[in-house]
Amino acid sequence: MTRNITLAIADEVLEKARVVAAKRKTTVNGLVRDFLTNLATEDDRRAEARRRLVELAQNSEARLGPGYVWNREEIYEERMFPRHERSDLRDRGEG
Repeated sequence: MTRNITLAIADEVLEKARVVAAKRKTTVNGLVRDFLTNLATEDDRRAEARRRLVELAQNSEARLGPGYVWNREEIYEERMFPRHERSDLRDRGEG
């Protein structure tokens, strides 16, 4: 079931909303409907995202152990190439 509502809005805001709606190929009514739908379902979507994140963490096969400490050099070791090993990364500017 859908219901109609009446809103009071400043003329300037309505005109800007009409421009936005036209750019998005919709109506001001469509913009308001989408906004209210997103607002009404925001908590549910966040809760579902949290639930999925916890599920992914629990099902992950990666286990570091309780005593593991992150080490910056170790994390970036395979991703970083010293400039002397990659000629395409050397500074070619004259400074």
